[in-house]
Amino acid sequence: MGTADERPRVSLRDRAGYRFDRTLARSTGTLMGWLVITCLAIVVPVSTLLVWTDPGSPRSLSGRLTAAWRTSAETLRLGAASGTPLRLVLSALLGLVALLCVSTLVGVITTGLAERLAELSRGRSTVLEQGHVLVLGWSDQVTTVVGELVAAQAPRRPRAIVVLADRDKAEMEQVLTARVGPAVRTRIICRSGPASDPDVLALVSPRAASTVLVLPSTEPTADAEVLRVLLALRAVLGEGADGPPVLAAVRDDRYRAPARLAAGPRGTVLETDLVTARLIAQCVGRPGLSLVLRDLLDFAGDEFHLADATAFQDGPFGATLLGHPNSCVVGLLTPDGRTLLNPPADTVVGPGSRLVVLARDDDSTRVGDCGHLVDDSVIVAAPSERDGPTRLLLLGWNRRAPLVVRQLRRTACPGSFVDVLTDSVVPGPREPENRTPERGDPEHGKPERGTPETGTPAGPEVRFRSAALSRPETLLGLDLGPYDGLVVLGPDGGAGPDHPDDWTLVTLLALRLLEERTGREVRVVTELIDDRNRPLAPVNTASDVIVSGMLTGLLMAQIAQNRHLAPLFDELFSAEGSDVCLRPAGTYVRPGAEATFATVVAAARDRGECAIGYRRHDGRTGRADRGVRLNPSKDERHVWSAEDHVVVVARDRDLPTAAPSEPADAADETGTAVEADAATTAAVRPGHGQPAD
Repeated sequence: MGTADERPRVSLRDRAGYRFDRTLARSTGTLMGWLVITCLAIVVPVSTLLVWTDPGSPRSLSGRLTAAWRTSAETLRLGAASGTPLRLVLSALLGLVALLCVSTLVGVITTGLAERLAELSRGRSTVLEQGHVLVLGWSDQVTTVVGELVAAQAPRRPRAIVVLADRDKAEMEQVLTARVGPAVRTRIICRSGPASDPDVLALVSPRAASTVLVLPSTEPTADAEVLRVLLALRAVLGEGADGPPVLAAVRDDRYRAPARLAAGPRGTVLETDLVTARLIAQCVGRPGLSLVLRDLLDFAGDEFHLADATAFQDGPFGATLLGHPNSCVVGLLTPDGRTLLNPPADTVVGPGSRLVVLARDDDSTRVGDCGHLVDDSVIVAAPSERDGPTRLLLLGWNRRAPLVVRQLRRTACPGSFVDVLTDSVVPGPREPENRTPERGDPEHGKPERGTPETGTPAGPEVRFRSAALSRPETLLGLDLGPYDGLVVLGPDGGAGPDHPDDWTLVTLLALRLLEERTGREVRVVTELIDDRNRPLAPVNTASDVIVSGMLTGLLMAQIAQNRHLAPLFDELFSAEGSDVCLRPAGTYVRPGAEATFATVVAAARDRGECAIGYRRHDGRTGRADRGVRLNPSKDERHVWSAEDHVVVVARDRDLPTAAPSEPADAADETGTAVEADAATTAAVRPGHGQPAD
């Protein structure tokens, strides 16, 4: 056993390396000294060896030493003069001065280039572009927005896309390149810095931009940051109305009105949580609607465009539906800027109006009469049946859940009910102060009643319970028999150490196992945060998966390309007006009959609807499109089965009549400006209930 005085033996190599490192750390002069010694220790012996082994070298010792000096001097660029010692010293001095000057010049140039490259890598240089799309902020939607903008610009002259966010420039470029790909014609320029700083914002030339998009981050203060960015943009652009159109997104409706004021007259503000809630509510009872909406919003296939209406001027709107062989008409843009979605068939197309069409590109629409393709003998004249009450189970809770419940209350038929099962605290009902209760009993768990004066239903019954949803045995013990459909909402991002989609995927696995045990498929509408998890979701073909951030990004990209379409999307995603529906094909044509799509368009027109596609249910249904076919040619023939569905833009016939207490709220329902109903939102706001008995 060693004593305390024994020290570990250090090798000679380690000791020499340690002393060499200490010497280098002293000063730059020491480093230069070691460099000179190392060079001389290698060059001089090797030069001497070359001279002594050369048969043609001088015979005398002085001659060989002179030759060795010349070889060493030429190698070190110190001059090759010979003669007296004074000449040798002066020659070496000139060589050292020349070497010092060249080295200094190289060092200055290298340092300048390094500093410039470092500045460029920090993303603080000025952008001198014209007509570029400016994206301010970084969020889950940024890759979707940039990718769709690139796809939209592919057929025409590409414009630069400039992204300004308070993130590392190299990191942003890496993420966007992975999403968009390097082989694109569109230039993607990233700049780093806070977009709420007017000095930094001026570097990306916002006044010269064609469109400015402001994205909310995932931080709790995201909406306040969006407001600051809009104010900074206002400071850079000035108070005039001649700046570029601005499209911003907020999550909380309390920031919507201030954001619209800060965005100015050419600004549009989307409330992302409300858009997601509307999409979830619309997909309940409409299997496959999420696939249709995804196809409508992305630029990979057909999307909404504006087309010339001169050929139909002073004629009825219904004539335009069969007047385009390769596109589907869904509305009108009036000369005063109003967008009419699915107007009555007898609406007159006035001078200066434009048609809203679903087409491949904005210049691919052509006019042609398709009336000869209609087969009246297969059109069904009987009216479609109204859906009955629905029974829904909502699993989970997040900040969008109150809006989802509110949208379900507005769209459900009388007699419907919604059971809400949360993980901890039940968000029990709470009536606002100084307001007469008009939507139900304030006691927890009791059904809601209609107004006693009119008997009009105030909405479906909403019941709240709590259970340990994080435990698999709780999910496997659910009784899904009484329910027609399920809605699964994951926790908010940052609410725990795990990714929000982790709990959602586990819940979907448990529901899938319950379906296998009972042999009964249940329609599930689920929300995911990351689009990469969508293929992993274990759901049946009758279920819908909504990736909230991706759909919001698609919507922003569509409006950024054509801001005149903002009112159209407002109505499509609102609880009132016309929206996208999937209805059985037997409602329009006889099941088993072969007919053109023009026949379906004519049948839908007679019902006050605009047919834009269909979803088939046969062996040819692919996994990618799930049978969805949008904007087919009018002469396309199909054998329509009872399982097929027609995609139409129509007013939902299943919507209940609003209670008398809600007219003002219904009138204000838009996608860009939404005031949440105080009573309903307060009734389902977390933190105002108690655990279930």
